[in-house]
Amino acid sequence: MFKRIFFLSSKRPQDELELIRFIIERFGYRPKNLTHFKKAFTHKSFVTKSERLGSNERLEFLGDSIIGSVISEWLYHRFPHEDEGYLTQLKSKIVSRKILSEIAENMDLRSLIKYQSIRSINLNSIEGNTLEAIIGAIYLDGGFIAAKNSIINHVFRKYINVKKLLTEDTDYKSKLFIICQRNRWELEFRCDQEIPAKSYEVVTYINEEKYGLGIGYTKKDAEQEASKTTLILLEQLV
Repeated sequence: MFKRIFFLSSKRPQDELELIRFIIERFGYRPKNLTHFKKAFTHKSFVTKSERLGSNERLEFLGDSIIGSVISEWLYHRFPHEDEGYLTQLKSKIVSRKILSEIAENMDLRSLIKYQSIRSINLNSIEGNTLEAIIGAIYLDGGFIAAKNSIINHVFRKYINVKKLLTEDTDYKSKLFIICQRNRWELEFRCDQEIPAKSYEVVTYINEEKYGLGIGYTKKDAEQEASKTTLILLEQLV
């Protein structure tokens, strides 16, 4: 109780109080050293080149690794019967620039970010990078468990719809066709093995080079699976 009274009655500047409340409300974490969090909200455009270490770039690097580790562990336990390819695909969606930027926008990180408003700046990208930097700040301030708790119980559960991610962009074959057409690659599906009433085994070939393998109870399912594997190999599932 004493700590709570002290916190509320401490004579902090208004901007620091707003920052503390923001981190508590959005990330479920009470900051100890505000220096980390002030830096997390400072974009490199706001500091001079000589002061570049005062920006959030290093925290962004750290937070990116922490988020990747936490999400990997969560997916490993959440989907115990899925293979590496499936887990890699889902992780890529969750930690993609697009998703992180959307989360940051919904969290209204923009309201506290310090940056110079110039034409070359992509604010959506800045928001996603700031989100990573904040996670890095929580890790430095409170350790891995604190960062993990914030990611899973606050950021992840409140702002990521896993079911939606699982169902969108599932037409892998069409996506693969579009990519091959764009690059003028020759795409072919070959049914290497067919076992009536059991399964089909399909392999994709791009410019006569063997890529993904897919197995399904129908030829269509096998082609979709082969396309998904190929997209992962091409690093197009992001």
